[in-house]
Amino acid sequence: MNDAANDINRVTGVIIKVSLKLIIIALLILVLYEGMHAGFNFGYEIFADVAMAPEPGVEVTIQISSDVSERQAGKLLREKGLIHNAYAFWIQAIFYDYEIYPGTYTLNTSMTSREILDELSVKPEEGETSS
Repeated sequence: MNDAANDINRVTGVIIKVSLKLIIIALLILVLYEGMHAGFNFGYEIFADVAMAPEPGVEVTIQISSDVSERQAGKLLREKGLIHNAYAFWIQAIFYDYEIYPGTYTLNTSMTSREILDELSVKPEEGETSS
């Protein structure tokens, strides 16, 4: 009777170990898949210019002050519905070497993030605002 109980315990232990290994492997595959999916989407947002809305879009006026960084400008644009991802906008500004100047800008939801960066990187003349 004791040998039968030991055999059952041994078989049960092996089944539990194999089950745990399978669960861990499945979780790792899920995490890797989700990570690759998120990475691809983030890269796509950086390198593929996609507008928030089709033409004609909606015009939105924003005010950029002199103490606003590219990252803060991205958050502002995201809040106003002009871009999809503030971090992707920030990375684009760094990668493509844009400098954002203060001023009042009228942008459109049909503009891509690169077009928005082009607008924001034009240094306004003294006393003028950009549009």
